[in-house]
This record gives sequence, structure tokens and C-alpha cells, in this order.
Amino acid sequence: MKFFVDTADVKEIRELNDIGLLDGVTTNPSLIMKAGRDITEVTKEICGIVDGPVSAEVTALDFDGMMKEAEVLAKIADNICIKVPLTFDGLKACKALTTEGRKVNVTLCFSANQALLAAKAGATFISPFIGRIDDIGINGMELIGEIRTIYDNYGFQTEILAASIRTVNHVKEAALIGADVATVPPATLKALVKHPLTDKGLEGFLADWAKTGQKIV
Repeated sequence: MKFFVDTADVKEIRELNDIGLLDGVTTNPSLIMKAGRDITEVTKEICGIVDGPVSAEVTALDFDGMMKEAEVLAKIADNICIKVPLTFDGLKACKALTTEGRKVNVTLCFSANQALLAAKAGATFISPFIGRIDDIGINGMELIGEIRTIYDNYGFQTEILAASIRTVNHVKEAALIGADVATVPPATLKALVKHPLTDKGLEGFLADWAKTGQKIV
């Protein structure tokens, strides 16, 4: 599974990238607002940190507007992935952009039928929102499973990018089902390494090592 980090916080991105955990980054208008920086400036900096795709989202709702904004975003860096909403205009833009050789992330997916349409439009990534589906009392992981089955049935190359991830269990379950990518908030990504038995074991090893009086030099 690939790991993308879902943030526009350059400090967090740089820290995780330096560890070697990142395969890409996803941003959206809300994350850009939270960063408090100019979209072009911060996106360009992010693209310079990571080698993988960096999703930058259009805000226009009509096809012509999406294509104009996509042209501006694509000029920021070679690893930009244009993010479009799952609407008919978004799908039309997706088809046009992928035909031009652009990478496209189709976002705000909440049904298997939507995911099927995105794959037909040639999407590079489809972003089903697990947490938001959970919020309305439906198991978001069931959607990941449905999309996986449909894509495997027909050999679609669109990658399933599990989004709106809230917990470490979301990451595990998405990996078990076969999502290609998980885009994860920095805190959740860091939490994947944590386990109380790891901490306890390390404490015991260090205590025993101190008793030997040795040093590794």
C-alpha cells in the first residue's frame, strides 16, 4: 500500500518524507485554508519535497472553469495530480485531462457507481471518503470492498485512494481489503508505529543493557 499524507503543512510533510514513508500528498481547499498560505506557493514547495504525486484541487464547478484552473495548477510542477469533484463536469474534465497525459484524482466519491464512472473516465485515482460514510451510519469499508471487486472484475487501472481516514484501524482495514493508497492525516500516520508492547519491550531491553555496563562505539 502507498501512503499519501493529507495535509498542506510543509513542516509535517518534510518530517514524514525524511523518514521515507511518503509516496505522495493530497491537498484540498480546506487544507490550503488551514495552512494559511497562497495555493501556488505552498503547493510548489510541497512538490519540491516529495517525488510522488501531489493532488491539487480545482474549485470551479463547470467544465471550462475546471480546465482553466487545471492548466494553472499543472504548471506548478511536473508531479501535480489534478483533483476534480465527482460530478458530470468533473468526469468530463477527468477524461480530457487524462487524454492529455495528466494524472487525475477524482474526489468526493461515496458510491461504487460513482467509482465505476470515474474509472471509465480514466481517473488515475478514485478517492472514496471512508470517515464521512461512517458518519452517516454506513460502514465506509464496505465501499472500498465494492470498488475493489468492480475494478478487479474489469481490469480498471484506476487506483483506489482511501480518503477521509480517521483511525489506524481504517488504515489496516483498507490495506486488508486491497486499497492501493491510503491518504492519512500526519497524526494518524505517525500513530501507525505505536504499540504499548513495543514500548514495554524496549524499556526492558534498555534496562538490561544498562546493567551490562557496555557501550556500542
